[in-house]
Amino acid sequence: MSTASERGREGQSTRAVIVDDSRFMRTLIRSLLEEGGVDVVGEASDGSEALDAVREHDPDVVTMDIEMPAMNGLEAVEAIMEDHPTPVLMLSAHAEEDADVTFEALDRGAVDFVTKPGGEVTSSMSRVKRELVEKVESAARVDLSASARVSDRGSTGSRTRESDRSGGTAETTRSGSATRSGSRTRSGSAGGTDAAESPSRSSGTSTDGPGGSSRRRGQRRSTAAGGEADAGAARDAASESAAQSGAGTPASAATYPDVGTLVVGASTGGPAVVERVLGGLPREANLRILVVQHMPEGFTTRFASRLDGRSAYSVTEAESGERIEPGEARVAPGGHHLLTTSDRKGRLKLELTDTEPIHGVRPAIDVTMASAAETAEGPLCAVLLTGMGRDGVDGLKRISGGGGHTIAQDEETSAIFGMPRRAIEAGCVADVAPAERIAENTLRYFEEE
Repeated sequence: MSTASERGREGQSTRAVIVDDSRFMRTLIRSLLEEGGVDVVGEASDGSEALDAVREHDPDVVTMDIEMPAMNGLEAVEAIMEDHPTPVLMLSAHAEEDADVTFEALDRGAVDFVTKPGGEVTSSMSRVKRELVEKVESAARVDLSASARVSDRGSTGSRTRESDRSGGTAETTRSGSATRSGSRTRSGSAGGTDAAESPSRSSGTSTDGPGGSSRRRGQRRSTAAGGEADAGAARDAASESAAQSGAGTPASAATYPDVGTLVVGASTGGPAVVERVLGGLPREANLRILVVQHMPEGFTTRFASRLDGRSAYSVTEAESGERIEPGEARVAPGGHHLLTTSDRKGRLKLELTDTEPIHGVRPAIDVTMASAAETAEGPLCAVLLTGMGRDGVDGLKRISGGGGHTIAQDEETSAIFGMPRRAIEAGCVADVAPAERIAENTLRYFEEE
């Protein structure tokens, strides 16, 4: 998944500090990382020592345990981000309680997480080493200033929706060549400037080809004012604020097809942006939403629950054989590819497979996007967010080639401008947008004249 062109310190080893209260675990992690070419420059047994080690060694990345004496992992993440901003990769167990704490760590500034290796040596140790090294290499290339900009422009939840209501007329599509400034920057992107600045992506409007128009024809219209009431006060509030922060059209005037399909793909740095995108989509848009976030097995259920509480859509982890209806969103489970099929009535049916990883990941964005391009009837839009590698590029090509609309997150707000950059360079992206305007661009495509 990692490539030399995406490394912030090309030609040099990634420098890491390991934080864990278990000497055995520190030794195991050091061994796995060093075998993978990572330079371990320091160790710490608790959060307080971690802060000292970061100050002393100025590493590219920190691997952080959660439960530790004196200062735990959550407190350490906050302290590091305030004192010496450095990408932090959380090491978490599969337990449900650890999933909750892990997402809290992301809220506090950690850039990603990986399943903690077990203590026993098994036949799967080579896979564990590969995943750990790839996650460390990816985390080391996160641009922390991009994450800070997303937060400054409004985080997810009520704060995001409030900022969108007063956000004015911020630019909705941007070049991927924006200059980064502000806090400590660790950018892994290279090139991509010319493609990102092409005229079709700098106009601030969605560009539909003939295929895109044909996907819209024959769809019955529904008005936002005529949408059914959502259950639960939280979802009602999310829907109302999403409508106000959408494409600039008053909710009562916007019209949408009876059904549209949106596929969202993301990797490192993606969870907060996915939350932001879904939080900006009103239920009245009648979307069927598929989310593919690179995430270990055991964590996607909790991620779906978070999305459910922060959007107007009913969000759950996808199950094989179920049908997805307008107003629903499904998250691809960790460890499974998510595919779509269509029945005779045009309803979208979901299938899970355990076939080999694609681009080293499962679920893979390409798999879901390619199947949606083949089976989803009506308007189809694909969004590719922050992440390292090229997963999602081929999927965007398939959707674009079939007349669907494609959007990529811009460089300025991408934690890692890898997947979006490669899609832009491949010429399969219609719009480039900052994180806070992706929902707006999406709604503009689905809105009917």
